[in-house]
Amino acid sequence: MLKKIMSKKYLFIRITLGFVFGIIIGIAAPRLALATEFLGTIYLNGIQMMIVPIIFASVSTGIISMRDGRELGRVGMKTVALFIVNLIVSSLIAYGVALLIRPGRGVSLASAPVFEGELANPSLIGFVTSIVPKNILLAMTEGNILAVILFTALFGMAVITVGEPAKPVKDFVNSLSQVLFKVLGIIMEFSPLGVASLMAVAVTQYGAGIFSALGMYILTAYIACLVVIILVIILPTVLITGISPLTILKGMYPISLMTLSTTSSAASLPTSIQVGEGHFKVPKEISRFILPLGTTIHMVGGSVSFACLTVFVADFYGLSLSWQQIAFGMFVSLLLNMGAPGIPGGGIILGATYLSIVGLPFALMGPIAAVYRLLDMAFTTTNMLSDIQANLIIAKSEGIWDASMVDKPLPQIIEQESRIS
Repeated sequence: MLKKIMSKKYLFIRITLGFVFGIIIGIAAPRLALATEFLGTIYLNGIQMMIVPIIFASVSTGIISMRDGRELGRVGMKTVALFIVNLIVSSLIAYGVALLIRPGRGVSLASAPVFEGELANPSLIGFVTSIVPKNILLAMTEGNILAVILFTALFGMAVITVGEPAKPVKDFVNSLSQVLFKVLGIIMEFSPLGVASLMAVAVTQYGAGIFSALGMYILTAYIACLVVIILVIILPTVLITGISPLTILKGMYPISLMTLSTTSSAASLPTSIQVGEGHFKVPKEISRFILPLGTTIHMVGGSVSFACLTVFVADFYGLSLSWQQIAFGMFVSLLLNMGAPGIPGGGIILGATYLSIVGLPFALMGPIAAVYRLLDMAFTTTNMLSDIQANLIIAKSEGIWDASMVDKPLPQIIEQESRIS
């Protein structure tokens, strides 16, 4: 039993145990809790250490996953355009839900949280100037994440454009990505200890009010995901493709089971492809391009995550958000979600990255990490269902699929596809 719990698959159980242990220490031994604060600091430093390497690995591999220049053609451009629209609209909806609920407000805390930094307040000229660095290595060491993202995007596009001569570089980047995610995995193994320390300190400082704050944050995230699934995923698919809502729900059911159990877009991809081609009868040339690409650069649930996180953290620390700061946060969210790792817990790293870019404190990522499994279930499900939406809409727009094909046996579909061709 102990061996099973200690396996990588059950990291979330160990984090939960650390969460509970931290609460007990915070309540029963406040002095001990404060004495262990350095463990939480080391854990957060480890996460911060991986921000730049993971951004480079995620964004570069996401771009070079497009197999050749053909995939940057008509279908590719339409797909990326739809992805961007989905990410922006989802972010707007999530901000609306979070600003209505205000999960970080009205919480009774033992002591008011203090934030001595300042929110990012970018001007257009200053913003554009800051993302084009004179020295990319200096930008990396200074934590200029947007500059790193810009350089990485240019690097990835150059690898695709060069083609076959760049294959050694592509292989190196893919190998480097695997190594960096392995390092991240090692750091995440220390999450139970870090979460226990951060939770103990949080309970000591803020009292039991931290639990109601986290509960409201989780509730807000689930409501926002549900609204996005209805308004961004199901409704447009029904209106554009003519498919029935019941048919969509039947197809989304097995995907949801997989995402709720694994909280991994990458692990859910085979199920998504099977549903896309088996249940919805979308041709392979569309499904096997859009769905793998979607698991890398189409994190609609991530847009919901960052919007809710922004409002929650700002309200928790009593900070006011201007519309410019919200717009800046949406832009940062768009960039990060187009390079997000489709792995369990990847959102913890990206959440800390996002908060550091927009100037919000990321100390709350410790307590959030303890409940992130619950959050990730909703975010990952939203991610994968949005990929199915894009799959159906793009296939419909290309004239090689329509809703009537869902109920047809395979021979009829092949015959219809040959006529279209």
